Amino acid sequence: MKNILVIAIIMSIGVVLRAQEQATTIKGKVTYVSLQNVYVKFASTENINPGDTLFINEGGVLKPSLVVVNKSSSSCVCLPVASQSVKVDQELIGKLHPVAKTEVEKPKPAEAPYDVAPVAPVTPEQEEGEPAFKQKTKGRISVASYSNLSPQQTNHQMRYAFSFNGDHLNNSGFSTDAYITFRHTINEWADVKSNLANALKVYTLDVRYDFDQNTSVALGRKINPKISSMGAIDGLQFEKGFGNFVAGVLAGSRPDYSDYSFNIKLMQAGAYLSHISDKDKKHFQTTLGFIEQRNQGNVDRRFVYFQHSNDLMDNLNFFSSAETDLYQKVNEVVKNSPTLTNIYLSLRYRYSRALQFSLSYDQRKNIIYYESYKNFIDKLIEDETRQGLRFGVNIRPFKNITWGINASWRFQKSKINESKNLNSYISINRVPWLNGQASLTANFLKTNYIDSKIYGVRLSKDFIKGKLGTGAYFRYVSYNYLGYENPVLQKIGGVELSFRLMQKLSLYVYYEGTLTDKSELFSRLNTKIIQRF
Repeated sequence: MKNILVIAIIMSIGVVLRAQEQATTIKGKVTYVSLQNVYVKFASTENINPGDTLFINEGGVLKPSLVVVNKSSSSCVCLPVASQSVKVDQELIGKLHPVAKTEVEKPKPAEAPYDVAPVAPVTPEQEEGEPAFKQKTKGRISVASYSNLSPQQTNHQMRYAFSFNGDHLNNSGFSTDAYITFRHTINEWADVKSNLANALKVYTLDVRYDFDQNTSVALGRKINPKISSMGAIDGLQFEKGFGNFVAGVLAGSRPDYSDYSFNIKLMQAGAYLSHISDKDKKHFQTTLGFIEQRNQGNVDRRFVYFQHSNDLMDNLNFFSSAETDLYQKVNEVVKNSPTLTNIYLSLRYRYSRALQFSLSYDQRKNIIYYESYKNFIDKLIEDETRQGLRFGVNIRPFKNITWGINASWRFQKSKINESKNLNSYISINRVPWLNGQASLTANFLKTNYIDSKIYGVRLSKDFIKGKLGTGAYFRYVSYNYLGYENPVLQKIGGVELSFRLMQKLSLYVYYEGTLTDKSELFSRLNTKIIQRF
């Protein structure tokens, strides 16, 4: 009888211990992730205290993820552990600390993993729904001059730029983006008067309202990241998320081709559906859209847009975009057969910090630049190498040395517009005795009408704890035009200075001189002052 009693007592103790063990953890879900804090909702936070650690379950192992800094009756405001990231609806596990009903000294919060601003208490409104939006703004204003000096002519241009990004102004659902420039040539004001759009460029100007974390509407000129290859859209964009899907519609017009101004005659409308997933820490996003564009009321284009990005495996990223036209009108004859008109494929693989590969294929239409300050040879290389097949490899054999090779090949059946390019560079982060950076470059380009070779060296160094930046470079250029016997030789040298006058006020000065084989000197001088806020 005594033995039976002892066994019963032991079993009772085991049941109690197991019950206590089960009651020592509580599960919650992430409801909102801001730039600084993570909000987690529990059935009750009675036995969770500031300073407690919340865990994630990875394969049966509890790993620290968040530190509690404040709480309400059912929600916790947390800071992420530096090595961990969380997302909305992810499950978190807290270890309970039951307390007696008597007064006890409150534990001191654990030290945050980094310095942060004080966290406001969770309000009842936040507890019932998602936390309020948090304002974040940044912007800059710049004034720049661009001078071109040559034996034939001299001109001076002024450029004024304003950019602003305001997320959730006054902690509301309203946000705005703006990027506007104004450029004119001194003593040529008549060109501005004849067409203001030749000088004034509005690249972005929109207002967005977020009804909640999943629903938003935007009005103005804006590039949609889910259909980014379409460029800027003038008009209305509405987006609604549900689960891992986002649906959107757009209606408005396209910027004018000639001067990027607003053109109501170039109407467009469409809809898209996007699927987004971060399962197993691998990003996956696919967008499929249907767009119709008109010109003066007549159908100009009707096409299907596709964009996809995917982490195929660890350190391997794939991106693609394509457009398939569904409408063609040639010699007043309409055809609705699908035709692939634009395609871009990109694959990037990071084998290790010391070895990375990239492979891409680009068959998109040529890009129109409404502003460009590159010299002739740089424009030439960019124009001749953007389309086609491109392969690159970056190698870091030593800690401060990087070696890169990029090869591109633009091919066509007719071979009319074929080009081949090989570019290589060696970069040294810390040059002995100089305590600066240095790089060596070589570029070889061959097309149906030009054959060029370019060699370059660049040095740069910071002084006064980064307040003064200096740089100098030299390039030797040789290119032959098809049908000409003698090559064109150029020696290009440049210096650049950057001054951080105040914390958010900077001054840049840049000079480049090009000496031809005829001993003619062409100079470019650029000064710019930037105020950030």
